Amino acid sequence: MVAPRSHPLTDRIAFWILAVAIAGAPLPYGSRDPAVVAFWCGLLGIGLAVAPLRNLRSIHAFVLGGIGAVVAGYAIVLHEQLSPTPWIAAFHPVWTEAEKLLNHPVQPSVSVVRNEPFFALGAPLANILVLVLGLLVGTDRADARRLLQIAAWAGVVYAIYGLYGLIFDPHTILGREKTAYIGNLTGTFINRNTAATYFGSVSILWFLFLLEEVRKRLPTGPIRWAELLHQVTEDRDVQRTLLVPFSMLFLCLVATFLTVSRAGSTLTVLLLAVTFVIFFRRRLEGRSTKVIAGAASAAVALVVLQLFGGSVGSRFEVHGLSDAYRIATWQSTLRIIADNPWFGTGLGTFAWAYPAYRSGDVSMWGVWSMAHSTPLELASEAGVPLALTVGLAWFGALALLLWGALHRRRDRIIPLAGFGVAVLALLHSTIDFSLQISGYAIVAFGIVGIGLGQAVRDPNGGHRAQGKGSGAEAGR
Repeated sequence: MVAPRSHPLTDRIAFWILAVAIAGAPLPYGSRDPAVVAFWCGLLGIGLAVAPLRNLRSIHAFVLGGIGAVVAGYAIVLHEQLSPTPWIAAFHPVWTEAEKLLNHPVQPSVSVVRNEPFFALGAPLANILVLVLGLLVGTDRADARRLLQIAAWAGVVYAIYGLYGLIFDPHTILGREKTAYIGNLTGTFINRNTAATYFGSVSILWFLFLLEEVRKRLPTGPIRWAELLHQVTEDRDVQRTLLVPFSMLFLCLVATFLTVSRAGSTLTVLLLAVTFVIFFRRRLEGRSTKVIAGAASAAVALVVLQLFGGSVGSRFEVHGLSDAYRIATWQSTLRIIADNPWFGTGLGTFAWAYPAYRSGDVSMWGVWSMAHSTPLELASEAGVPLALTVGLAWFGALALLLWGALHRRRDRIIPLAGFGVAVLALLHSTIDFSLQISGYAIVAFGIVGIGLGQAVRDPNGGHRAQGKGSGAEAGR
């Protein structure tokens, strides 16, 4: 028997706060303004204060403990970087140099910019808040599904706006002058690469909704591709059912390709192939069949990229797979890490620390305010120990999400959505900074949290069968 809700009003408040954050975070120019990030932190904090706890299981407590370890790591690093009397860390030598130049006493700091770590705390705090809130609210399977649907439909709205802006008003974003990436779809984001990762994440959601509808119409046992193709091409009821998720998937993929982001577009189509194989793995007989299905899915994904992502292909032809300036910047960032391995240069201080290490291979034109690699930037600003802690936490989350995607039968798409979005976000952020933009990070962390909430079987209904109709699978 399912336990009755003891606090339905507070449950609904937490649900709608999370829904507003996931749907609304991309709207104000990707939520890059510190005041907007502070607003999301406050709203998510309220949601967390009233979030339901009764559905938590031991594995959820373990996940929350891992998140707590990351929070503790941030707290220690921030204390060292902000305190005039740090426990362990040594003051950065730049302050000694400043004192010599000024010939006047200067209060030293571990951070190269005093107090900047405090002002840079907003984005990671918002990520942690939405992750935990997503996990707590996502323990209710119905709420978890509704939130994924809200995120998916919000992405459709932003894609439509992006297409409208690209065609009819390419020089502005929400009424503000667009100074970069004119001719590329960015939606409400400033950067096309972040936009590509966002629309790619939404494409994964719609693809999973489509696969779920297809699975419902499959008989038990191995997939008979000829029979499936016949149903899709001949059965009008099937066509009507699949029309909405297929159309929305197509729309979001087009938006992804029109960003002309090489990494964002390529990773999106490859992860669609990965989610396909994971979703239907029980229906693919034999290891060789799964390998062939995976290779075929990847080939189809690349064909789709070639057919509909012509501008992306052109950028590959012109620029190749890598950017020389970006590689040089990564090398410079590694030197920053080597000189500041334990506590970094200060959270949010990359733009100030980088000029002293800027490679001669990088043009002197422009300012590099980000390392274009989130793991490297985190290690340079907060130290290697904290970066490793965050990396281990991500590894654990991915393992749990994948376990849920592989072993659950009922609601398999929820942990699989979290896994797909997490892998896309992490891979892209390794060579760019999409997870440093709160408008996307809040969405991604929210979906990951929801997936973690459903990565284990529901003890109240996990063993009940879903029915005996065609394509039904026993609940797990």
